[in-house]
Amino acid sequence: MRQILAMRCPICHQEVPRASNPFRPFCSERCKLIDLDHWLSGRYRISTPEESREKNSPAGEMRQDDTRESG
Repeated sequence: MRQILAMRCPICHQEVPRASNPFRPFCSERCKLIDLDHWLSGRYRISTPEESREKNSPAGEMRQDDTRESG
């Protein structure tokens, strides 16, 4: 089995040694903070599956795809 000794920083794509790197997977504190800024500013998002959104909507609230008739 081949062991990976280095990887690339997800921000600047510089090769980063895998061992003894306190900022792993980033190459430096700077890249780590840039990534944090991306999360906090909303550039990175985790989408919610459509079915989870429907389950979390308040009961009785009509959605656009709802086929119930009001009246």
